[in-house]
Amino acid sequence: MLKLLDIVPYTYLPYFSGGQKSIAQFLEYLGRDTELTVISTVTNDPAHIKTYDLLPILKKSSDRYYDLSLLKKAVSIVQKNKYDAVIWEHPYFYWLARRVKKRTGTRTIIHTHNIEHQRFRSNGRWWWRILASYEKKFYQLADIIFFISKEDREFAINAWKIAPEKCFIVTFGITIKNYPADKGDCKKTISAKHGIAIHEKILLFNGLLDYKPNLDALLFILNEINPVLLSDRSFRYKIIICGKGLPGHLNELKQYADKNIIYAGFVDDVEMYFKAADIFLNPVQSGGGIKTKMVEAIAYGAVVISSETGAAGIERSVCGEKLNIVPDNDPIAFADTIIKSSGINSVTPQSYYDHYYWGSIVQKAIAAIGGLAGR
Repeated sequence: MLKLLDIVPYTYLPYFSGGQKSIAQFLEYLGRDTELTVISTVTNDPAHIKTYDLLPILKKSSDRYYDLSLLKKAVSIVQKNKYDAVIWEHPYFYWLARRVKKRTGTRTIIHTHNIEHQRFRSNGRWWWRILASYEKKFYQLADIIFFISKEDREFAINAWKIAPEKCFIVTFGITIKNYPADKGDCKKTISAKHGIAIHEKILLFNGLLDYKPNLDALLFILNEINPVLLSDRSFRYKIIICGKGLPGHLNELKQYADKNIIYAGFVDDVEMYFKAADIFLNPVQSGGGIKTKMVEAIAYGAVVISSETGAAGIERSVCGEKLNIVPDNDPIAFADTIIKSSGINSVTPQSYYDHYYWGSIVQKAIAAIGGLAGR
């Protein structure tokens, strides 16, 4: 059994965003088949951990990213426990990873969740070029790299000349192995909870709403897509918005309540909402990496209507009829596709679950690490 150390640079338990959820579930499944220890912040709730050990030695404040005292602590931990490899989530700790590798000789893995500088560039951050240089150096340092999508892997190989043999895909995963049998029951439950007629289509949008790409997507739904849907009086629907962090000036979307908009806020049973949804809306126009909520929506049986940008990273060949992609910034095409897709009743292909189940994904990661340890 491999002995691994994983460094997560921010709080991820309990999780609220797709990125936090991705790390939490990856580590849960990785811990089932390896001897795993995780270094992260003091603000994580250890009650959510079942399969690995947590060392909460990172500070709560943002100066943890340049806390020089971490070097001695990290080197001591690695030397004492003789890990087969150290996994670094995101590229933010390149300075520390380089020194730990130099002093211990332990294999170094970076687990990327998108090409970070591209995400910040799309969000208008002026310092994205600085991050790009920093990120590239980490890729060059790493013995192997886990990418979340084949597009990210190809970028690293083609733009930064990273050796293909050290580039692997470890995508965001799902925790179910088959199409849900209770999808119909969930729709009845959610319809009753929110006063939705059973013949009305449920359209769902979910995400962390104080994250700019998600907030922009929400406003695009409210102000661009929904007016087009309202103009078609024959299409009966409700749009449910789930997620925490809605800005206060939007007043819980009360001004949209008479326009088929239901604001559910943060829900503990988001999986039930995914199962209840006929269509999941993903008009995201910026940000990087695979959209985790879209992967889950298809797994739970919803048809996903996505912008081209929002669909980046998804393995389209396994989605069947469950994924429909429209051009960015085209609300008329988006609304038309919603209406045309509302009659799709096919189940998600089994090949989708075979590809995206966390258990399968983590086994590929373990095999890659095992090959590294054997070199």
